[in-house]
Amino acid sequence: MVLPEGSNRVLGRDAQRINIAVAYAVANIVRTTLGPKGMDKMLVSELGDIVITNDGATILEEMNVEHPAAKIMVEIAKTQDKEVGDGTTTAVMLAGMLLKKAGDLLDQDIHASTIVKGYDLASKKCTEFLNKIATKVSISDKATLEKIASIAMGSKSIGVGTNKDALAKLVVTAVTQVAEKKGDTYVVDDELIKLEKKAGGDINDTALIQGVLVDKEIVHPGMPKNIKNAKIALLDCALEIEKTEVDAKIEITSPDQMQAFLAQEEKMLKDMVEKISATGANVVFCQKGIDDVAQHFLNKKGISAVRRVKKSDMEKLGRATGAKIATTLDDLTAKDLGAAGDVNEKSIAGEKMVFVENCKDAKSVTIFVRASTDHVVSEGERAIVDAIGAVSSAIEEGHYVTGGGSTELELAVQLGKYATEIGGREQLAIQAFAESLEIVPRTLAENTGMDAIDALVGLRAKHKKEGGEHFGVDVYASAISDMKALGVFEPLKVKTQAIASASEAAKMLLRIDDMIASKGRGGAPGGPGGEGMPPGGGMGGGDY
Repeated sequence: MVLPEGSNRVLGRDAQRINIAVAYAVANIVRTTLGPKGMDKMLVSELGDIVITNDGATILEEMNVEHPAAKIMVEIAKTQDKEVGDGTTTAVMLAGMLLKKAGDLLDQDIHASTIVKGYDLASKKCTEFLNKIATKVSISDKATLEKIASIAMGSKSIGVGTNKDALAKLVVTAVTQVAEKKGDTYVVDDELIKLEKKAGGDINDTALIQGVLVDKEIVHPGMPKNIKNAKIALLDCALEIEKTEVDAKIEITSPDQMQAFLAQEEKMLKDMVEKISATGANVVFCQKGIDDVAQHFLNKKGISAVRRVKKSDMEKLGRATGAKIATTLDDLTAKDLGAAGDVNEKSIAGEKMVFVENCKDAKSVTIFVRASTDHVVSEGERAIVDAIGAVSSAIEEGHYVTGGGSTELELAVQLGKYATEIGGREQLAIQAFAESLEIVPRTLAENTGMDAIDALVGLRAKHKKEGGEHFGVDVYASAISDMKALGVFEPLKVKTQAIASASEAAKMLLRIDDMIASKGRGGAPGGPGGEGMPPGGGMGGGDY
């Protein structure tokens, strides 16, 4: 009686059942992509654009899900991607499994709030225990950081094989270079690592540039294309005659006046170039336009110029070369100039680009990703972004744990012991949390082609023994091995964030016992609903 006609309402146990079913279905979609032997997904957009990837966050974002519970699962992946850059599939899969186990408990007449409390205790215990078993890593421990980068890339098809180690070295060099020490800790601004990609060539051609790659060309054909010991000026002002803000009218009545007007314009542009030349600059990067006449004068002075450079690139150039961005030419002095060993214009896959290289102590670097086709180069970029996120997290947090499902299984064993110490029904929820964590080694085993039951039984036996806490699934050998000996390391932050995100989302969805989907504005009952509602104003749109 209260809701408008055409609205939809699902109450109590049914609402919980639907949310659990939807979340578990989303988790199952990305589940097959886990690990180096995981499968890829092909996503085709409405416009026909194709994305081939096994990156959890990318898959869920491109899928364009409609149900509100599914959207919460997408949020988990986005948060994980933003915070750590890796472990998106693990986080989503864990959330789906936690909800499925909670569904089983609800069927046994255990109240949702009891399950929520149990999950809360379990996630806190996990964080506590993870901090105990984590191993320290410092910024100078390049070998360990390279292993972390290698594992983060290993799950992408691009990172399988020989490319992985070379790319891992490249990522670690880039991250350690832009890391800044603040007190006792390091802070890494991932924005300072620019990723530029171009199809053509091979993934092994991917290179680290000690400076910035600008996807523009030098404006005048006569300007020098290769400059050694470049002195770089960064301008945030146009080298053009500015038009007046208000409508103005200039009356010219004779050819002499016309000539004087043009000569004055030319003089103004010449003065601008003189000011730049006086500082000793031989390369100019301008955020705005450069007039044709100004280009001519710059060319005569032997100064190379690039125009309409993006603001983000200007900031990176400043960090890499040590130059200060000048907003007016009057302020420009020799002190504001930056330095680079080489500035070269190169033609890459038919497009001209400017390479600013060999900067001393560059605080901004560029990774130039190459691969055979657009799809491969995009996946290569995603793999490198994951690796940058993982290495940055390891440096900032300063700890790592072993991978291959070993950490999750050890947590499950410890939670099993903890559950027996807790009285009341909460222990059932803690036990369910422990069983949910086993989804990671189980899925790794399944995706490798091993028998999942045998793998889990074998792993449990190893973890029960003294010194077996690092045993996990070796996906390449299809066996149970010591992950510490194999060097399969993951940042601690990946695990803590995945467990925190998954348990929070599971608790949120479990608390819902009523779903109200109003009909879309202007949507008639049985007709097409507004605001993304299906016909008849069904679930998935409108105002919940």
